[in-house]
Amino acid sequence: MFHIADEDDIRKGRTTDVYFARTMEVLKAKGVDKLVRAEVIVKSLPGNAPWAVFTGLEELAEVVRGLKVRVRAMREGTFIRPYEPVLEIEGMYTDFGALETSMLGLICQASGVATKAARCKKAADGRPVISFGARRMHPAIAPMVERSAFVGGWDGVSVIKSAEMIGEEASGTMPHALILLMGDTVTAARAFDEVIDKAVKRIVLVDTFNDEKVEALRVAEALRERLYAIRLDTPFSRRGNFERILEEVRWELDLRGFGHVQIYVSGGIDEEQMAGLNPHVDGYGVGTTITNARVLDFALDIVEIEGVPLAKRGKMSGSKRVLRCAQCFRDSVVPLEQQGGQCGCGGDWHDLLVPWYDHGTFLFETEKPQSMRRFVLDQLEHFGLDQ
Repeated sequence: MFHIADEDDIRKGRTTDVYFARTMEVLKAKGVDKLVRAEVIVKSLPGNAPWAVFTGLEELAEVVRGLKVRVRAMREGTFIRPYEPVLEIEGMYTDFGALETSMLGLICQASGVATKAARCKKAADGRPVISFGARRMHPAIAPMVERSAFVGGWDGVSVIKSAEMIGEEASGTMPHALILLMGDTVTAARAFDEVIDKAVKRIVLVDTFNDEKVEALRVAEALRERLYAIRLDTPFSRRGNFERILEEVRWELDLRGFGHVQIYVSGGIDEEQMAGLNPHVDGYGVGTTITNARVLDFALDIVEIEGVPLAKRGKMSGSKRVLRCAQCFRDSVVPLEQQGGQCGCGGDWHDLLVPWYDHGTFLFETEKPQSMRRFVLDQLEHFGLDQ
């Protein structure tokens, strides 16, 4: 038996913190229940980053489905900033309060992964980034993590099930194991080329036995125009300057007429290394960085009871609008009743927080991951790593 909760456990609140169950017991015994509005916000972002990517709404829908509540939500893939409500629930507290733990968990981790993915994609400066992190996470959540990375802008996922769920082909060619078992890099490359569907790009590891430069040239001579790329997988466990190694490999390939062969790197890659590697690299495989992505610390708090603004200390009470200027991408959080008008730059404000669910009916459908990814990449054009 795997140590995981099933869908029924999540929907029925058996994955909640026990104090919510005890709260429900007290409220029921005392005959207390009130109409509330509760909002979900994050006060600060990992590394004090200026923005994050909101995702997890598709799974959240499976918890909300059938509840007697109204929900306003941001579109999945929306770039958010601290102190902006991403979700607001209106209903009798006992109709949804016990589900708070699960609701937050579904968006906290997914949004953390999507945010890290978007930052890596920005740092890669247009180069493809592929998810290689499945071996660093519990397999039950691999599809969620890889979906979130894809929504965050990455170009492919490596797990078969993840690819099936998002409607993409899985990415990846050969591990070191194939080369070790075949006994030689070129032998393994030729076998792969003979057996595997021609639609799969020929990307060959060149750091199993010998110097990367030597192996790259041997493989290029063997496969010639069929070789799409070579991959170096151990950049930070090798002696020497990795950027210099990449520069040498590129030089030797170009000098011998193999300019078409691209260079991919993987193994401990993070956004901080990409700026130095970009001049020599055509694509990245990123693993532990995405599985270790810090969650976003979303919190769900009551801001209104029976139509009266009321919140705990440190929270601004009352229902709110989250506005974004379509021209300069500046945000503004205002009371729900306040009109938007125009931004100081002259651009029009538009609402990020819009009606999503109303007592059993979803008011806008969840988009396909490909559409969410395009939405993220479009926004990424207007957001820098530090602004």
